[in-house]
Amino acid sequence: MSDLVFGLDTFGDVPVDDSGAPVSHAASIRQVVDEAVLADDLGVDVIALGEHHRPEYSISTPETVLAGIAARTSRITLASGVTVLSSDDPVRVFQRFATVDAISHGRAQVILGRGSFTESFPLFGYDLADYEVLFEEKLELFVKLLDEKPVTWSGTTRAALHDADVFPKTESGRLDTWVGVGGSPQSVVRTARHGLPLMLAVIGGDPKRFAPHVDLYRRAAEQLGTLAHPVGMHSPGFVADTDEHAKELFYPAYKVMRDRIGALRGWPPLRRAEFDAEVAHGSLYIGSPETVAHKIARAVTALDVGRFDLIYSVGAQSASARMRSVELFGAKVLPMVRDILASQR
Repeated sequence: MSDLVFGLDTFGDVPVDDSGAPVSHAASIRQVVDEAVLADDLGVDVIALGEHHRPEYSISTPETVLAGIAARTSRITLASGVTVLSSDDPVRVFQRFATVDAISHGRAQVILGRGSFTESFPLFGYDLADYEVLFEEKLELFVKLLDEKPVTWSGTTRAALHDADVFPKTESGRLDTWVGVGGSPQSVVRTARHGLPLMLAVIGGDPKRFAPHVDLYRRAAEQLGTLAHPVGMHSPGFVADTDEHAKELFYPAYKVMRDRIGALRGWPPLRRAEFDAEVAHGSLYIGSPETVAHKIARAVTALDVGRFDLIYSVGAQSASARMRSVELFGAKVLPMVRDILASQR
């Protein structure tokens, strides 16, 4: 576990200021850039920005924000988390991230996924009835583009390519590319078939329930003759100076967000007892640095993963509390996790 990678993920949730008023989308994007700069200073390995097209989130083009972060940082990996490939064009996604890779001297990383929301499909003119085939075909094309050679490809979801060369090329010769999966075994196997690293979205319940997915990925890679990469996981959380303070800062805005999404998906309103149980035994990493560090160490050990990303903004927490959470994660949680894991060897 000595080479365990740690990241911070956000969708650019619109925070509130110290008076409790929501900030603008523009201020929210600048807040994320400042948080990424702090994470870079503190030694966090990755900043991953998700794509959404909803009013409560400010980031719809992760790569644009990542380019801004690139100009103010020196070492942190600049990732999407995820880029919704199904409703985008693989050639343009490759070009945009290859451009970020150039600006950042090779620090770009794209995590491709189908997305947990569907707003991008009607927004960009795609039919949800094609949900499966869109991702399947576009991922196939994107994998071909990673070789950075002329591509010949045909499918049903975009115009065919014949001996098409795509620019810019990366200096390394290959763009760092992962696939984000929410739990579908078929998606796990598909990721292994393409020989790409797997990022698991573990956003509820006991993280141990994802152990079969990690095993499936490794077995599938072996049977398919592809390279099995280290598996990553990302889960929501929030760090404050004490356990109680963290929960009280996080819960109100989290409940608003959770109930809003739940109303769309047929979930009952979130109860405080359910929240507390998820913090204690599930996949909410909320508390003091000590509490969060021990919980992360247990999860990465149980799943035998090589990367852990904390989704550090979930709902409209205050901008100042969010910045403090990033500070505590980088300055205190990460050294503690490494010490705990080292003591277990």
